[in-house]
Amino acid sequence: MSNDFKIEQMEAEVEEMTALRYLNKDNAIFERTPGGFVSLTFEGKKWDRVQVIRLFPFTEPNKFISIRTVEERSKEIGVIEDMKNVTKDTRAMLEEQLNLYYFTPIIEKVIDIKDEYGYAYFHVMTDRGECRFTINMGGNAVVRLTDSRLLITDLDENRFEIPDVFKLSQKEQRKLDLFL
Repeated sequence: MSNDFKIEQMEAEVEEMTALRYLNKDNAIFERTPGGFVSLTFEGKKWDRVQVIRLFPFTEPNKFISIRTVEERSKEIGVIEDMKNVTKDTRAMLEEQLNLYYFTPIIEKVIDIKDEYGYAYFHVMTDRGECRFTINMGGNAVVRLTDSRLLITDLDENRFEIPDVFKLSQKEQRKLDLFL
């Protein structure tokens, strides 16, 4: 195998990996699979199952939706620039997948937080009901998205959101002071 062929092959692979393809209602067909997943047909190729990922989940949740293969080292197939660019049925199907992937209960009340041995044990009331979870105090489990908005990730990588810390009672805010 000549060096010229290797270089051409590598250049083609790099071009393929870095190409940005926009998906829309005119060039992509999304379908629900019998198992409840989503398949995609695009440029004559069919993927039996795809991942649906937000590129900017907090700032642009309905724009720049990445459609990827499902392997461990997934590859991007294309991007939906705006959910307005797909049909209503496709949008509903993709939003369902996004809601599963980005399931984030909203913390409405902080009942208790205990700090022991580098872990914090939360007991909260969410919009989905009462919940207990644990975070590692040494990591970045609590991320301040804005001055008042927090995203908390537990040991199992479940996400919880506090949309506005200042809407919690003074007592609840004091319990959170350790993380702010």
